[in-house]
Amino acid sequence: MKRIISPSMLSADFGNLERDTRMIDRSQAEWVHIDVMDGVFVPNISFGFPVMKPIRQATKKVLDVHLMIVEPEKYVERFVKEGADYVTFHVEATEQIRHCIDLIHNAGAKAGVSIKPATPTRVLRDLLSKIDLVLVMSVEPGFGGQSFMPNAIDKVRELAAMRKEQGLDFLIEVDGGISSKNAALLFDAGAEALVAGSAVFKAENPEQEIIDMLEAK
Repeated sequence: MKRIISPSMLSADFGNLERDTRMIDRSQAEWVHIDVMDGVFVPNISFGFPVMKPIRQATKKVLDVHLMIVEPEKYVERFVKEGADYVTFHVEATEQIRHCIDLIHNAGAKAGVSIKPATPTRVLRDLLSKIDLVLVMSVEPGFGGQSFMPNAIDKVRELAAMRKEQGLDFLIEVDGGISSKNAALLFDAGAEALVAGSAVFKAENPEQEIIDMLEAK
């Protein structure tokens, strides 16, 4: 099973964004996670298009963009234009889920859908054949530094079972409260990609923390 770490730039030092991005670029992390918040879908505001450019210039790694915004269909194409390789949006944030997926694919990126902790995996069953990634939130979206919600492990298992049942190959990603202490549980449950913010950027040795997550047993 493939293992991918996607450090979240939400936990980086915004005053040294290029430095922190280049650190991730040197590390064994394959992806760079960018959280976009609008203050409407979630009670917080983060960065948007202007910050995408310097991050894209500072790394050749996969840009994993997570939109926590209402009506993402209005913006997904522009995020692809700004360098996103994956664009993931919340099924709870739009009434045009399939249209949004099509917009991302037509713009040339891979499409992901995300669910909040209270949203059951069954709402995704009919979408799985159309997407490249499912992002399971293991905290309430909107703020970094929250504690991991263990029910995310069951959701990963459910999605992995659906994937096998339908003969699909979408990736399963998990975001929220993840570190080297619980990474193995999620990888073993069927996840391929883990988002880690505080665990990486607040670590004494961020690059080693990434290795520890990748090698967690």
